[in-house]
Amino acid sequence: MHSSDDVLTRGAFIDGEWIARSENGGFIESVNPANGRVWAKVPDSGAAEIDAAVQAADRALHHSNWSRLAASERGAMLYRYSQLITERRDEIAAAEVSDAGLTLADARTDVGAAAAWFRYFAGLADKIEGTTVPAKPDWHAYTMREPVGVVGAILPWNAPTLMYSWKVAPALAAGNTIVVKPAELTPISALLLAEIALEAGIPPGVLNVVPGYGNTAGEALVAHPKVAKIAFTGEHRTAQHIAKVAADTLKRLSCECGGKAPHIIMADANLPKAANAAASSAFRRAGQSCALGSRIFVQETVHAEFVDLLAQAAEKIRVGDPLDPDTDVGPQASQAQLSKTLSYVDIAHEEKSDLVFGGRKPDEPALADGFYVLPTLFDNVGNDTRLAQEEVFGPVAAVIPFAGEKDVIEAANNVIYGLTAGLWTRDLGTAHRMGRALKAGSIWTNVYPAVHWSLPYGGVKLSGYGRENGLAVMNEYTSTKTVVVNIEDDDE
Repeated sequence: MHSSDDVLTRGAFIDGEWIARSENGGFIESVNPANGRVWAKVPDSGAAEIDAAVQAADRALHHSNWSRLAASERGAMLYRYSQLITERRDEIAAAEVSDAGLTLADARTDVGAAAAWFRYFAGLADKIEGTTVPAKPDWHAYTMREPVGVVGAILPWNAPTLMYSWKVAPALAAGNTIVVKPAELTPISALLLAEIALEAGIPPGVLNVVPGYGNTAGEALVAHPKVAKIAFTGEHRTAQHIAKVAADTLKRLSCECGGKAPHIIMADANLPKAANAAASSAFRRAGQSCALGSRIFVQETVHAEFVDLLAQAAEKIRVGDPLDPDTDVGPQASQAQLSKTLSYVDIAHEEKSDLVFGGRKPDEPALADGFYVLPTLFDNVGNDTRLAQEEVFGPVAAVIPFAGEKDVIEAANNVIYGLTAGLWTRDLGTAHRMGRALKAGSIWTNVYPAVHWSLPYGGVKLSGYGRENGLAVMNEYTSTKTVVVNIEDDDE
């Protein structure tokens, strides 16, 4: 790593070496969302660099001892990795602030969580087991769980460090090797984490990080015949394209895509607590989360009271410099994302929804050059409107009144996504009935969000398929082999 003219420069990380320039000689500039200035640059890698990384990963898989290491030894390396991530927490967090616009508090939380994810999968590495199958008396039949091979991981820009850990930790714990393509907007943390992996003793070629654009580096990674699996987090249209390209080589694919989560407030809920959670879930991380609780369904009998509580909670949210410890919400990650968010404010006005607060950039002159927008709430939103149906990926939430349980279940499920859903009620029967009826990969009742390394996470419908985290994710990174030995005595 080096810097000149106050611009940080990092190379691609391939086979344990830093590659300062790509074959095409170009660079990708990372813009700090807080001030609109270039702060870092990385090589604009393409097919040549992806091929070099995949070949290195393939050699490490087949000609080094990575996949043949005792699983406990792999786990020990991953545990050391988690310790080093913790030790360099402030450095990684600072990069996340400059790259993604996360607040310093959110960035530190993400780095701490990433270390926890690596600790969890370090412990899981030697617990990937097969089974004995009593198929016939004269057969000794059993199954083995083996690594799938070279994994390609394509990361999003909204939570780079955390999503890196969600993919790299289980892939390496299972004995795979991996090529990571970070988002072009936010490449720096993944390169820092690659540097730390080398220090942790993970052999060259096992982990490679290649920055580049999706239509060049990403496309080459998905199409490469030696890549056995793609793990993707991002927009569903991109996932659809990846699935088509991956079909040519019958790659495995897991994809966690967008969401438009219903956050349901029943009349019997603890309204103040629910309002605080709803405000946090709708506006946290500047609204840049797939699990955003952006469709706030409120039962009609408490609608006015709840909107007042929600407004009071939102008024306490401070938008500002992400390095300021008093800041709750930083900028949008890019000018393009800011423009998209503001366009949905215009759409909501056109759809005759009622603006409760926000809907504009902040007035502070110190924030003028950054990509900031105030938390925004619209009330009396129709469930069939664009604001209620489309993912904004910004801090714009919609309140939708409803009459009863059956009505809200039908409305909540009437969307193309199905990643998460939230529910607030004191009634245990309501909680379990609606937990079954809501169409989403995760249902969170009286808490929002509820993400943990031990809990499977993923979506249904256009929110994707496959699962991350917990024991379930190991099915994504291992193949089951069946072995049958005939033990019949030939002399009988």
